[in-house]
Amino acid sequence: MVRVAVVTGGASGMGESTCRELGRRGHKVAVLDVNGEAAQRVAEDLRADGGSALGLVVDVTDRAAVDEAFGKVRSELGPVHILVTSAGLVDFAPFVDISPQAWQRLIDVNLTGTFHCAQAAVPDMLEAGWGRIVMISSSSAQRGSPGMAHYAASKGALISLTRSLAREYGAAGITVNNIPPSGIETPMQHQSQAAGFLPPNEQMAASIPVGHLGTGDDIAAAVGFLCSEQAGFITGQTLGVNGGAVM
Repeated sequence: MVRVAVVTGGASGMGESTCRELGRRGHKVAVLDVNGEAAQRVAEDLRADGGSALGLVVDVTDRAAVDEAFGKVRSELGPVHILVTSAGLVDFAPFVDISPQAWQRLIDVNLTGTFHCAQAAVPDMLEAGWGRIVMISSSSAQRGSPGMAHYAASKGALISLTRSLAREYGAAGITVNNIPPSGIETPMQHQSQAAGFLPPNEQMAASIPVGHLGTGDDIAAAVGFLCSEQAGFITGQTLGVNGGAVM
């Protein structure tokens, strides 16, 4: 069945791969991203492949902008039944050097942005009696990350939010899961490497049991399954896609 999917952070990295996977599965895809030009590019690519897609510039920390974007999605594509929250921000600093502003910024983007989008999407899912929500968390939340306490905390909250929403809405036909990636090659990872915060690919790969980094397509494949009809008995789960780096 064709569904309408909203993917935040859909213009690059794991989000872009997820948009393409959901489009390949026949869904209508709304690409939401703070980079409006890139969101339009991804949507155009999806339409060129024969799909239905909409690209929108949205800052997920802005509730009014989120509500407006979901309204446009409903009017142009239809009610939202799939939500993937991939929009995220990373930062590096020793714990004692994290400013209140830096702490709040990560909470605003990674946690509150997800909250805004989930609240905007759930009413459509309740009306349909069917819904899929997948939150992109992080392995940093599972194992802890020195120099990234604020990032790990914001992503750890998503795991708790996943479990709470899964219990609250399971009987309504809505599943809620999260994927904590690790060792995935993305533009954000490259930026962190260039800034000296992460080691080179070869060093990162050496700590992964399968021996190599993953790609956005690896995340997208897992998202695609969790958003499918076949995954209706899977909810409240944290599905690690990490090459065995976290077990």
